[in-house]
Amino acid sequence: MSDESLPRDALPEYAERVLEVAELIPPGRVMTYGDVAEWLEEGGPRQVGRVMALYGGAVPWWRVVRSDGVLLPGHELRALDHYRTEGTPLKTASRAAEGHLPRLDMRRARWDGGERAEGHT
Repeated sequence: MSDESLPRDALPEYAERVLEVAELIPPGRVMTYGDVAEWLEEGGPRQVGRVMALYGGAVPWWRVVRSDGVLLPGHELRALDHYRTEGTPLKTASRAAEGHLPRLDMRRARWDGGERAEGHT
């Protein structure tokens, strides 16, 4: 996750659109990489993941997640702090889980964009 902020006009158009969707996700909710691509009707999970890895540091990156609810490798503790602060639904980790980190409760945390923000086209 790069925290390097680029001016929005320096971003590729697709990256700008991905970041705009990330900013629409309400606190305590998440969208998967595939959900974001579906919302945009362009690209796929890998393209969204690449945008988030390169440019996501300036937006609430912890709200764009893997579909299995596993926390972003290398950023688990930072993400977990955000999830706890925002009240994002989590599932307790099993004892067998590596590091005993919880997962996102995708059934309860996933946002379908139903309450679409004003001005989204």
